[in-house]
Amino acid sequence: MSAPQVTIVGGGMITNDQILPSLYHLQRQGVVGEIAICALTARPLKALAESELFARAFPGQSFQPYPSLDGDLDAPAPDLYREVIAGMPPRNIVVVAVPDQLHYDVIMAALRADQHVMSVKPLVLKEAQAAEIAREAKRRNLVVGVEYHKRFDDRSLLARRRYREGLFGEFKLGTAWLLEKWYYRESNFQNWCTKENSDAFTYIGCHYVDLVHFITGLLPVSVSVYGVADRYPNGNEGYLWTDARVVWNNGACLNVQNALGFPDAAPGTNSQGMTMYCSDGKVGAWLEHDDQFRGIQHSYTRAPAPPSVNAYAEPSTDYFQYLDLGGPGLVPVGYGYRSIDFIIRTMLRVEAAPAEERPRLLEEIDRAGIMATPENSRYNELVIEAGRLSITNGGREAVIEYEPEPRVYLRG
Repeated sequence: MSAPQVTIVGGGMITNDQILPSLYHLQRQGVVGEIAICALTARPLKALAESELFARAFPGQSFQPYPSLDGDLDAPAPDLYREVIAGMPPRNIVVVAVPDQLHYDVIMAALRADQHVMSVKPLVLKEAQAAEIAREAKRRNLVVGVEYHKRFDDRSLLARRRYREGLFGEFKLGTAWLLEKWYYRESNFQNWCTKENSDAFTYIGCHYVDLVHFITGLLPVSVSVYGVADRYPNGNEGYLWTDARVVWNNGACLNVQNALGFPDAAPGTNSQGMTMYCSDGKVGAWLEHDDQFRGIQHSYTRAPAPPSVNAYAEPSTDYFQYLDLGGPGLVPVGYGYRSIDFIIRTMLRVEAAPAEERPRLLEEIDRAGIMATPENSRYNELVIEAGRLSITNGGREAVIEYEPEPRVYLRG
């Protein structure tokens, strides 16, 4: 089987920071073939094509830009991705890296063109959309992988194994937080992560809701999200500070705080972590992950290139870094890379199987629960749907029901 073509839809921050370098490394290994990137305009594609870091890390590698870099860099082409996907040979790969509210349309366009899909989280904003995606993928024996990369942090995988071995007892109470840097407000976030579309909990907090289920297997049953509105530099308003309470089906409670507000001058790339208190009824247990500071302190002679703004840094090698291992270019490492590698290789495994074996293999992938799929992580869409209902109603509690049909509603 030849290496699959990959089309990335979206040329923003996550494509620059994680997706494209991961795919370039997979391309260098012969795992994937040609890479194309389609964006709303050509300007972000020009920045990716001219990146000095990519030139150093992946010498001689490039991607096909859509729109072309030869024309007006700011001319919008909102439907070009449909043409690009339609022109791909069937059963290759589309990567969805667009704003949250656009995921559904791009994913469905890819599935209807018989393409495997990897989507950044959250998959979609409505459970009904996730169900439709699951049905369409199953009908065509295609993989849809949701890129919840924290699942591939070794800490998460170790916690999952030991929790499910009974070493922690049962989760009772927890706190999680992830605050991104202030400079996010200067990015394209200010054009789409606005009150009517998304919020800090939907975009960021879903990581830790997903992680609690990934570790424990518990299901969320109610959500309340209080949002503090704030303005971006362009004047748009968003819920840029959020405080959420998620109750689980065993009665446990997780508090999640999120924001686009961690100081640019702070040394880490963000502030994030999780604490879980557990019990077996006789003895207490405890799990704490400091996901911001991983034991590294650097003070440079000058500040690195933007968006880093300070000479003192606490870098993390765990999510994503480039290392020099003596070969041509640099090698990406960390769970950000491992997550993409796992999803892409899962697609290749399904594609290499005989057609009659693919349904069974896809069911095994769903049951294993290591990679998030529309079938095995539907609770995420229900949490997001409930969270949006809550935040737009002043933080009122929204209830999640799974039977007889999944639904969310405001309590009382």
